[in-house]
Amino acid sequence: MKVIFGLGNFGREYAGTRHNMGFDTVTRLSDTLGIKLDTKRFKGLCGFGFIGTEKVILVQPQTYMNLSGECVRAVLDFFKLTNRDIIVVYDDISLAPGQLRLRKKGSAGGHNGIKNIIAHLGTDEFDRIKIGVGEKPEGHDLVDYVLGRFPKEEEPVIREAVCEAAKACEAIITDGMDEAMNVFNRKKESQ
Repeated sequence: MKVIFGLGNFGREYAGTRHNMGFDTVTRLSDTLGIKLDTKRFKGLCGFGFIGTEKVILVQPQTYMNLSGECVRAVLDFFKLTNRDIIVVYDDISLAPGQLRLRKKGSAGGHNGIKNIIAHLGTDEFDRIKIGVGEKPEGHDLVDYVLGRFPKEEEPVIREAVCEAAKACEAIITDGMDEAMNVFNRKKESQ
């Protein structure tokens, strides 16, 4: 069993913001795989289904971003899973808008949701997909930037990135992380 956590903030006011790239990716997976996000458990909104022959749980934590680790820990404890059974999808301000970066481990890089997950797991070794949202402009507040929406000209790039991140989740589960990294990390870099 694998669990895909898409990080974000719940509520209409946060829909479509830079900080909700993980939520958007899980919604995309839900739509393409026909897995309904209709179960409220483990401090998250969950959907249960399959990718290939692998049983998966799609999760949008409902704790707000900075407490995402509470949901992750609750799911892992209930199903007796480990840090190697999860994929976490989230936004990254150090990557260009739309760029994906898949990793097996790493620091929080200033991302409070990831910082909280690392604290709850006691390790930074878990599969992750970072979706670039671009650096905040100089003089702008970081919180306002990540809770802001994309300019109209970036929307097509971001929609495509969400589709690619969903495909990357599927590839990690069906082909393994190394193969998925070879495909998806190289894709943007070579364009």
